[in-house]
Amino acid sequence: MLQDLANGITAIGGWFADPANWSGNDGIPNRMVEHLVLCLVSMVAALVVALPIGLYIGHTGRFSFISVQLANIGRAVPSYAVMALLFPLSIAFSRAGASGGLAYFATFAAMVLLAVPPIVTTTYAGMTGVDGDLRESARGMGMRGSQVLRQVELPLALPVVLTGVRVAAVQVIATATLGAVFGGGGLGRYIIQGFARQDYTRIWSGVLMVAILAIGTELVFGWLVRRADRTVQGAGSTFDAIAEIPADELPAA
Repeated sequence: MLQDLANGITAIGGWFADPANWSGNDGIPNRMVEHLVLCLVSMVAALVVALPIGLYIGHTGRFSFISVQLANIGRAVPSYAVMALLFPLSIAFSRAGASGGLAYFATFAAMVLLAVPPIVTTTYAGMTGVDGDLRESARGMGMRGSQVLRQVELPLALPVVLTGVRVAAVQVIATATLGAVFGGGGLGRYIIQGFARQDYTRIWSGVLMVAILAIGTELVFGWLVRRADRTVQGAGSTFDAIAEIPADELPAA
């Protein structure tokens, strides 16, 4: 078994050392860029949709139950099923002259739907976790609702919000490989090609690259979460001091 493992590692190393795998449309740089661009665009779209929803329901409490329930239902929808359902529409776009290939739209939409639920739920959780006394003290000092959101609630909720973004980003990077099943680009092409050719070295090389991207993303966002935590802890004394001001000493709004 150890010999087989050593042979496999040697084969994967040889695959990465082969110059043919570093050039052309099917080369590692091109496939890596395709994968990263798809994931980045999907995450930006998901953030544009999910962050305002999470901040709104967390700040106002309105529609929170239905929003969180819909987000939880969205988690249960398989990304592969979404791609399969949207693939015919993607073909129609391609025939109409839209760029991006047959599978791009279907994969993009599936990745957005995958990323929205964890961002919504964690943003809502982070906002509702802010001490109510801090909100009331901030309002008593004359802050408007939008100011309380920007200057008190969001800074304190940021570590939890970033945690949701981290979960979504890792899921998107790993799941975007499914787009290759429908003819999309990205690192998933190596896995699909490997199965078609019975080339297990190619399969494991593709899997390794996706794993490295996912782990790297996890580490980067983990660092951002820790940095946000330290910032919140550093500002904690200021927020605590505000919360401890007696109500009759607060300036009128």
